Amino acid sequence: MHEVKKAIPEGINTAAIRAAAKHLDDGPVTVGYQADRKQIIDMLNGALATELVCVLRYKRHHYTISGVQNGPIKAEFLQHALEEQEHADQLAERIVQLNGQPDFNPATLAERSHAEYDDSSSIQSMVKANLIAERVAIEVYRQMIEKIGETDPTTRHMLVGIMAKEEEHADDMRDLLA
Repeated sequence: MHEVKKAIPEGINTAAIRAAAKHLDDGPVTVGYQADRKQIIDMLNGALATELVCVLRYKRHHYTISGVQNGPIKAEFLQHALEEQEHADQLAERIVQLNGQPDFNPATLAERSHAEYDDSSSIQSMVKANLIAERVAIEVYRQMIEKIGETDPTTRHMLVGIMAKEEEHADDMRDLLA
């Protein structure tokens, strides 16, 4: 019997494939990873701080809004808080995958966040603060996606998904503001 050799497609770097079997402590980060890992982790930690501040802001708004007529707005704030927490979890997980440490330090959270906390008491002010924060987050994610380009497709894909949800949130807040 003749052994059949599989042809290696042109453009495939077999040395990089073989190297992937080494350095197991690096987890999913192989020699083919093209991005500046430290820079990506720093950007993700900034986004993590932003998401955590957004969770806190939405939760505060949810718990402090009152009135039976405001039930739908209260529910919207809680839904957004839960989705922002999901974003924070995704960012923290990706930071760990890149062999980094997610920064949950509450002492520096506000200064690392791109968005601001809000303790407004009027519904209109709450909605406006949330709309501003969503727009800030959208722009931050857009810039991160642009900076990453094709160097880290996994992180880029994750950020595109998060940004799409932030756009939905901004649309919801704009509708509530009207």
